[in-house]
Amino acid sequence: MSVTMTTRQVGDVTVIDAAGRITLGEGSSAFRDTIKDLVTKGDKKVLLNLSEVSYIDSSGIGELVSGYTTVSNAGGKLKLLGLTKRVQDLLQITKLYTVFEVFDDEAAGLASFS
Repeated sequence: MSVTMTTRQVGDVTVIDAAGRITLGEGSSAFRDTIKDLVTKGDKKVLLNLSEVSYIDSSGIGELVSGYTTVSNAGGKLKLLGLTKRVQDLLQITKLYTVFEVFDDEAAGLASFS
């Protein structure tokens, strides 16, 4: 199963709820397209909820970095929410834990944008 992405607005923050696996191919392109669409629409505050992501491979990690760069270059912020233990470990191994702002609960993530 690849990833499914649903977006919702909470105030001026766009929350992307991802579920499934972010892997090479379909999963990573769905992620890339979602981020591009948001930036094109002018959404600059993006909170990516990964609590339902069961697996992420190296290309998925690459897409996270790419999404972060795309949003940052547009003058926005991309932050992560609800990392599973596996994804958290992966971000620590790759030293990306220091790049992303990571939150355990949605309220704290949303509040960080104000």
